Amino acid sequence: MSSIIRYPSFIKECDVIYETVETSLINELTPSGYLTIDLAALRRNYAQISNRVAPARAAGVVKANAYGLGARQVAAALLAEGCRDFFVAEFVEAVQLRPHLPPEARLFVLNGLQPGNEALCASINAIPVANSLLQLRRWRETATTLGRRLKVVIQFDTGMSRLGIAPEERGAVRAILEDAPLDVLFIMSHLACADEAAHPQNVQQLAEMQRAIADTQRTELSFANSGGVFLGSDYHGGLVRPGIALYGGAPTFGVPNPMEAVVRLEVAVVQTRRVPASTAIGYGASFLATGEMRLATIAAGYADGLPRTLSNRGAVYFEGTRLPIVGRVSMDSIIIDISALPEGALDLGSLVEVIGPNQSLDEVAHAAGTISYEILTSLGGRYRRRYV
Repeated sequence: MSSIIRYPSFIKECDVIYETVETSLINELTPSGYLTIDLAALRRNYAQISNRVAPARAAGVVKANAYGLGARQVAAALLAEGCRDFFVAEFVEAVQLRPHLPPEARLFVLNGLQPGNEALCASINAIPVANSLLQLRRWRETATTLGRRLKVVIQFDTGMSRLGIAPEERGAVRAILEDAPLDVLFIMSHLACADEAAHPQNVQQLAEMQRAIADTQRTELSFANSGGVFLGSDYHGGLVRPGIALYGGAPTFGVPNPMEAVVRLEVAVVQTRRVPASTAIGYGASFLATGEMRLATIAAGYADGLPRTLSNRGAVYFEGTRLPIVGRVSMDSIIIDISALPEGALDLGSLVEVIGPNQSLDEVAHAAGTISYEILTSLGGRYRRRYV
């Protein structure tokens, strides 16, 4: 005879109490790392872009939880600076963010809508980017069913082959829009090579975008991403969509970064030690001590957004002194060479700079063989986030 275990009804209440106590307790703990987010610098970056592109408007791209920095906090800062247009990637992000925006703020969904999300999208006053004829048709049907006009952005593929309606389908777009209860706010495309100002594809995509304007007889354009902002007014249209530049990343390769740094990352030391020459260091013994060395282990690794590719090539800083990473980056820890520091300069709990005045976000990304976007969006949840 089998028995059924019936859990006490108070378990859910206990879970809520536990989570509340846990959150309070965590806030009292000494963390192993601090991620400082300078919202004033973010606002100045937005203001710089807005001034550059005027009379076009500047939106704020806050997808992926505002590149990992907190969509609610970032959106609030951008609102205070005058931003009223926000882009997320997925509809779930729009649902989460909409209650924290004023009614007049426009919230765009870059990836458009999965089937079944149309009615809810209309009810929360979000605006989908239609990337295909099917998405556009379904949004037209939603407007017809609801008996009211709905706003939409239509994206055309101009050479990236990722999202957007193909050139040969532009005639079908005109047919769908004929007498449709839709207000097309912008036609849109995405630049594939804008971070390389001299790349010939920028000019090719601009020419294709101009053909899309002629084919669809729509003049309101949203084209420029962060790099596109710095390509000139031909790329701006009515609304630009900066992302990484807002967060301090370099919008263009090979030139000085005009944006202010927004993030600073400091990680705590777990322990220090002295090792003799030829000692194996880290997983796989990928580094052997070249002589007697002093080492420190810090409390972050690839689970915290510091890629394994930083192994034996990246570095951190302490009071301006570069401290190379030695051995492989582990999931939760990294070993650094502190031989260049005075004896006793670092101890348990000392903080070293991973991203900051001595080493920019882009420099960390370069050392890791990746881009600033990937580093920024990967910074983990174990850091104590501080907004200033």
